[in-house]
Amino acid sequence: MSVLVTGAAGFIGYNTSLRLLARGDHVVGVDNLNAYYDPALKAKRLEHLSQHPGFTFVQADIADRAAMAAVAQAHPEITAYINLAAQAGVRHSLNAPHDYTHSNVEGHLVMLELARANKKCRHFVYASSSSVYGANTKLPFSVEDRVDHPISLYAATKRAGELISHSYSHLYRIPTTGLRFFTVYGPWGRPDMAAYLFATAILAGKPITVFNNGDMRRDFTYIDDIVSGVVGVLDNPPADDGAAPPCRLYNIGNNNSEKLMDFIGLIEQCLGRKAEYDFRPMQPGDVKETYADISAIQRDVGFAPTTPISVGVPKFIEWFKTYHGA
Repeated sequence: MSVLVTGAAGFIGYNTSLRLLARGDHVVGVDNLNAYYDPALKAKRLEHLSQHPGFTFVQADIADRAAMAAVAQAHPEITAYINLAAQAGVRHSLNAPHDYTHSNVEGHLVMLELARANKKCRHFVYASSSSVYGANTKLPFSVEDRVDHPISLYAATKRAGELISHSYSHLYRIPTTGLRFFTVYGPWGRPDMAAYLFATAILAGKPITVFNNGDMRRDFTYIDDIVSGVVGVLDNPPADDGAAPPCRLYNIGNNNSEKLMDFIGLIEQCLGRKAEYDFRPMQPGDVKETYADISAIQRDVGFAPTTPISVGVPKFIEWFKTYHGA
């Protein structure tokens, strides 16, 4: 298979590309290498990917129609798409709203247009987010739950991507699958995510910022489990019965809501240092608890996460210390 992976220098995109390359697929990776977080980390990921003969990299913005059309023209062999490029982060969306509509709405539409023009397209897989559930208090979060009350612009743009994908599946019969990711962590993770932020601050002897006074729970999902889900979904596009649109949505999480303070405690244990806490109230756009009902993706593609935080956190810290020479 030849797969166009956007956000290839990102956390999930990098690890997904590695998995596809390892099994013999060709990957055309696209990334704009923006400075939302340290571009050096993205460059190091790309360095690893570029060692594989089946990998081709193009630096481009997915919202740039001319650039993406050029990618499509140069690579007519592409048969599937994994659109992971996005402006991430709930809190950043409060300060830079236009970044989110640019990448998550306009960029998503550009990618769907590429798929529509490609008569060989067998599947369009894309990243959504657990944030679409907003302030939902029914647990676990199910794909059947209503998601029309987003509490952040980030969530609203991700929901918009789901709705646009549904319309393209209906109008043009493009098989699409959206994945609502739940708090992904692990080696080569994003520096703006909790595990990375906490480890960095603890090693530097600085306080860690903990919101809602630590009374939070998250469905922390290890990167290897996430990648297994993404690839499993890619290989199982929704069938087109000629009636319903060939589109699906899945939660992809660990199916286990962990106390934030337990997660921090594991990081402290692995680093051999205690954290100094800066407790703060809940941030705008944030939620107290997430918990994924993964029964649909289990049923359809056999997704079965195997990594509890007691295993995943030590693996992340081992990588973190090696990468930073700590």
